[in-house]
Amino acid sequence: MARYEYRCKVCDDRFEVRRPMSEADASTTCPSGHREVARLLSVFASVGGAGSAAVTPTAPGRAAGGCGAGCACSPG
Repeated sequence: MARYEYRCKVCDDRFEVRRPMSEADASTTCPSGHREVARLLSVFASVGGAGSAAVTPTAPGRAAGGCGAGCACSPG
């Protein structure tokens, strides 16, 4: 289920609707019953994930162990 954010053009209420992505373009009404709503562009932050960690190169002939070359648990 995806979560879509809307704003009512009549009462200016902001609300969310959970529905399958296959119904993303289906019409909806605000909690007050108005049908003139606009879907909003959601903005969210993502912390971490792939590609977010800095890579520390290892000296030639030295293998990084544990957490990586810059970590105290790395072999010496």
